[in-house]
Amino acid sequence: MRQRVAGLMPAVRADLEALTRIPSVSLDAFDQANVETSAEATAQLLRAEGLEVEIVREGGRPAVIGHRAGPEGAPTVMLYAHHDVQPPGDDADWDSPPFEPTERDGRLYGRGAADDKAGVMAHVAALRAHGDDLPVGVTVFVEGEEEIGSDSLPTILERHGEKLRADAIVLADSQNWDVGTPALTTTLRGMIRVVVTVTTLDHGVHSGMFGGAVPDAITALVRLLATMHDDAGDVAVAGLGAGEASDLDYPEERLRAESGLLDGVEVIGSGSLLSRLWTRPAITTIGLDTPTVERSSNTLVPSARAKISMRIAPDQDDLAAYELLREHLLAHAPWGARVEVELEEKGLGFAADAQGPVYDQARAAFADAWGREPVDVGVGGSIPFVAAFAERFPEAAILVTGVEDPDTRAHGANESLHLGEFERVCVAEALLLARIGALPR
Repeated sequence: MRQRVAGLMPAVRADLEALTRIPSVSLDAFDQANVETSAEATAQLLRAEGLEVEIVREGGRPAVIGHRAGPEGAPTVMLYAHHDVQPPGDDADWDSPPFEPTERDGRLYGRGAADDKAGVMAHVAALRAHGDDLPVGVTVFVEGEEEIGSDSLPTILERHGEKLRADAIVLADSQNWDVGTPALTTTLRGMIRVVVTVTTLDHGVHSGMFGGAVPDAITALVRLLATMHDDAGDVAVAGLGAGEASDLDYPEERLRAESGLLDGVEVIGSGSLLSRLWTRPAITTIGLDTPTVERSSNTLVPSARAKISMRIAPDQDDLAAYELLREHLLAHAPWGARVEVELEEKGLGFAADAQGPVYDQARAAFADAWGREPVDVGVGGSIPFVAAFAERFPEAAILVTGVEDPDTRAHGANESLHLGEFERVCVAEALLLARIGALPR
């Protein structure tokens, strides 16, 4: 199988590069014709492998569903990926054009080259590796709006769920532990995103005439945001759940290198680093609406807003976590300032019971492809659709895998795919289909 996949890789890479050249950014501000083009290109790739394919739209971006039957009585495996991508950001931050895939030092650079068009092509490569002798039934589901919250996913699952039902689900949108060490993602944090507005005045007034007695909204907002952490940097919102992560070796030096933390800047929080990253709550201010430095004047600003992203423990209820955050913000309003909290997005986490024959075969396939045993990891980021699949298909074994590694920089400038790891991912998925097909029926 390794030799077979190696022979397929030049064509697989060419198809990946063609997909990557399509700027399929699903955010409203970008041309959605490109997302349509990406969906059709994905559909054509699946049709070429003998799948019956349809493009579905349930109020959102186009998703692609394809199916190919396996031998009589064989289990069905559903393969998930997404074809939409994040905005590229400022082209000046990239060392090569974001939508022109470019190889440097064994890595393929480009927006979506890893997240998640390589996931799409890993599925295609596994199908090509088996050719006419597919050992299982396969359903491929490639979403078109994962990067903007998967708003239409519940409707897709409601209206097309029976087409997606499977004995095992492979969700290719995560990462491996490092280059050379495969991983199964067994926990994901949930997420809450809110916008908090602080108001102290009904209009702006002269800072010289009224400053010292009248609070401005920006200072009040800053003080409010500061209450969400204690002096050590731990989240100070009472009542949030927390867990402990896998006991893997993750020294602070690796965290600093992978995150780009500047010399002299301290690591925040307490407990093991991986628990802080994977299973404990985290709160980040990700945006501010205030006058810019260039446009500011000597005025007490009457109102200011911040966007807050909160990651929650894998087993924490998302709405309960939102209420705890909201109560904290309202209770800590400085100087009687008016505080409003708007829920913008929520999502449940995921904790897998990663045992049973499908997980055994997945670990064996990874060991075969990499030549070393995989590790179980958590991911601090949130993939709410995983919880949606777990709820819709409670009997299916859900495998969260991926093509990324710590140097991928998904969502950032210079996103890249390690080509050697990508080939091993393709080998592992082809072997996984074979191993699941060989399980007792």
